[in-house]
Amino acid sequence: MSELKTVSAERAAALMKNGAMLVDIREADEYAREHIPGSRHHALSMIDAAHPAHRGDDILIFHCRSGARTKSNAARLEAFAGGCEAYLVEGGLDAWKKAGLPVTLDRRQPIDLMRQVQIVAGSLVLIGVLIGALVTPVFYALSGFVGAGLLFAGTTGFCGMARLLAVMPWNKRMLAVPAGDR
Repeated sequence: MSELKTVSAERAAALMKNGAMLVDIREADEYAREHIPGSRHHALSMIDAAHPAHRGDDILIFHCRSGARTKSNAARLEAFAGGCEAYLVEGGLDAWKKAGLPVTLDRRQPIDLMRQVQIVAGSLVLIGVLIGALVTPVFYALSGFVGAGLLFAGTTGFCGMARLLAVMPWNKRMLAVPAGDR
């Protein structure tokens, strides 16, 4: 179990003012849509490829959207903190916003891919159930197919729907994140 301590969003902001680096571990699509100004992006999925700690970092504060990813990966984050003093933001970006602290929101960016998968999968299941109940039970197969796909994605880590959504035109609009916010 990790020894990383949690700090409130307010405490994290105060530490940042004194030189601490806030590290956003969410994926690039999540970060592009909404992030904390001055935070460094280092996706959890890339943590094995490069350390989130950079030369000159003394204190690292990790955050995700709700705090769940950072909490469940605290031991990994601590191991890759490069000997820096490290903390987790309790409640993540959600707590940061609730505290009234600044965020950069780019509505031109699409919502994150996992939310898109949830919306499409939920819609297909609902449509399959409704048409199955109102027209013909054959359409229940649509709901079963989507459920099987989600089960496969959860057990293998490969989500065909996410891959398909990633190449959709609206997801091609993701703009480069300004260098000062990486």
